[in-house]
Parts: sequence; structure tokens; C-alpha cells
Amino acid sequence: MGSQRFPSFGLVRRERGFTMIEVLVALAIIAVALAASLRAVGMLANDEADLHRRLLAGWSADNALTELQLSRVWPDVGTQTFDCSQGNLPLTCTERVSATPNPVFRRVEVSVTMPGHAGSLAQLVSVIPNETNRAL
Repeated sequence: MGSQRFPSFGLVRRERGFTMIEVLVALAIIAVALAASLRAVGMLANDEADLHRRLLAGWSADNALTELQLSRVWPDVGTQTFDCSQGNLPLTCTERVSATPNPVFRRVEVSVTMPGHAGSLAQLVSVIPNETNRAL
């Protein structure tokens, strides 16, 4: 039944369809494309989680600097570490205060890390003026 002869013309007509190799090649191409898309989706989900952590860490650093500026307290030179968690994300802030060439200002750097993760998620630097003798 693979071919059929037409008696009047002597032509051979073959049945149409795909060979087994063509089907296997098509399946292999589809499998590779699906694997690549799954990997891309996984990377997007991981990147979104990292972006979320960095956003919350930036808020924590900004909160620490804003609190220091609004308190109008002249910060002592040195380093202190404190909890600055946001939501359900445990974060640790490290505040480094250093002197500047101008004795009226102090440089304050706040870096935010997450326990168990290497590197800093956020870092902000500001200059705080000495407003302890200034009238409000």
C-alpha cells in the first residue's frame, strides 16, 4: 500500500507524511526550546527576588540616614551595627561615621547586608552637619 500505480499514465503516487527521523528532529527542537524557556523563566524569578531584596535594603539604608538627619544629633566617629529588617526580610545595617576635612560635617555611610548572603545589598552615603548648637 506504499505506492499506487495509475494504469493510464504509469505514474507512481506516494503517500504523504513525515518520516520517523523528521518527527524525532522536530521533537528535539521543541524540547530544546522548552528547556531554554524554562531556564529563562527561572532566571527571571530569581532576578525578581534579588531586586525585591535590594529594594527593601535600600529603604532600610535610607531610613537609617533619615532618622539620623531628623534627630539632629551629632554622630560620634566610629562604626555601629544594628538590625534594620524590612517586612519578613532579616537585614543588618552597618553605620560608619568618619570625620571630614571640615569639622562642621561628618561623613556617614550605611551599608545593608543580609545574614547568610555575601556582599552588600545597598549602600548610601551622606554628610551630616553639626546642628547641636543651632537654634531650630
